Amino acid sequence: MWGMTGVMHMPAKDTVKTLSIYIPKSKMDRRPVARLERLSKKRDRSINYLVVEAILEYLDRHEKV
Repeated sequence: MWGMTGVMHMPAKDTVKTLSIYIPKSKMDRRPVARLERLSKKRDRSINYLVVEAILEYLDRHEKV
């Protein structure tokens, strides 16, 4: 987060939730990590941003049921 001085400040660790995922071997042939890296550079976004957006889109779509 940007502070009033224009310096980037990270939020306190107790306010940030983390999630770790593993990619099953059966999905590795689809190269998800390399694809995320390439897309993150193309979109000028972090991999974390892309993954969070994908999760939110999935939840929005499937919670409507």
